[in-house]
Amino acid sequence: MKKILALIMAASMAVSLVACGNDSSASNSGATTSTGSTSEAAATSDSDAKTDVAFITDVGNIDDQSFNQYTWQGVQDFCDANSLKANYYRPTEDSDAARLEQVDNAVNDGAKAVVMAGYLFANTLYEAQTKYPDVSFLALDVAVSDMLGAGGVDTSAADFNMDDYDLSQYVTSNTALVTYKEEQAGYLAGYAAVTDGYTELGFLGGIAVPAVIRYGYGFVQGANEAASEMGISNVNIKYWYSGTFSASDEIKTKMDSWYTEGTQVIFACGGQVGNSCAAAAEANNGKMIGVDVDQSNLGDFVITSAMKALANSVNVALTDCMSNDWTWSATYSGVEAKLGAAEDCVGLPMETSKFTTFTQEQYDTMYAEIVDGTLVIDDSSDVNVTPTVTNVTVDYQG
Repeated sequence: MKKILALIMAASMAVSLVACGNDSSASNSGATTSTGSTSEAAATSDSDAKTDVAFITDVGNIDDQSFNQYTWQGVQDFCDANSLKANYYRPTEDSDAARLEQVDNAVNDGAKAVVMAGYLFANTLYEAQTKYPDVSFLALDVAVSDMLGAGGVDTSAADFNMDDYDLSQYVTSNTALVTYKEEQAGYLAGYAAVTDGYTELGFLGGIAVPAVIRYGYGFVQGANEAASEMGISNVNIKYWYSGTFSASDEIKTKMDSWYTEGTQVIFACGGQVGNSCAAAAEANNGKMIGVDVDQSNLGDFVITSAMKALANSVNVALTDCMSNDWTWSATYSGVEAKLGAAEDCVGLPMETSKFTTFTQEQYDTMYAEIVDGTLVIDDSSDVNVTPTVTNVTVDYQG
């Protein structure tokens, strides 16, 4: 676990690093050259290429302290370690066309691999992977189901069965999809919260997509296990999906009511809905658990975060790609690889967590049990199937 913590600290430096790396020759395409990718890269990089590995941002920027920043940090780390040139490309607007335009720019600049992060890239990736068969694409948090949807399949239909489809028609061999075992990070957060003395918990989800569901169900399982081990049965969890990934006054009002009713800590899982929870936590002297990245920067009310080690997962995947002459091995080629504790790609940021009882030793022991398979966590992502619990009461709110 020392590695994941080191990556977190490194990512926090990303703003200052990339601020020094602007390349005027690439500015018209929205690209910026990575700090450290200079002339010595000629040993392993095509000297005529402006870019070896490209990162396409979403509408945010690389200093967002979220997916853009941490994914970009992973691209930089990988390229710096291998004397390659890294560039990021920022779409001019939030549209599939604008995202594809930046893929075009990256490929024209010589990119051997293109990295994207977030399910909104599914449509862009679906088109780009066939348009550029000789380029390797890495998409974080994009699932096979997202690619089926991009290909026109109604994955929400009652009779939908993934086995009915030839997945190679939707995810080509030059594409690698990386998703995460969010249930493991959620479990650690729930276990730690109850062990630390919290008995009134809340789970605020955004849209009930598989990743959000896995976070929540893992959280419930972890809380239940901690309560069971402690011999208590007075742990209560309010559980609600807001139906959006956007912040709103309505969500804040609901979170205000939870805190007023006695909820001590809320796991906010759903993009910008976390901002609504953060505002409510601050206003009500409540506590919050962040998601995806270390969100301790939001304030002292954040006791920990259930994280995906985005930078590390980029490094792990791109190393596979480069080692195979810029193609994917069978582990990644045309499939959805789910990364978790075994790959050091999920966890809690213990160095910034504000626990008073839950210890590093307890965390390390539990993490090792997840890695070696001693501890198995239900990874269900079916919103209609809830975890079996014995020592907690869950109030699933509509």
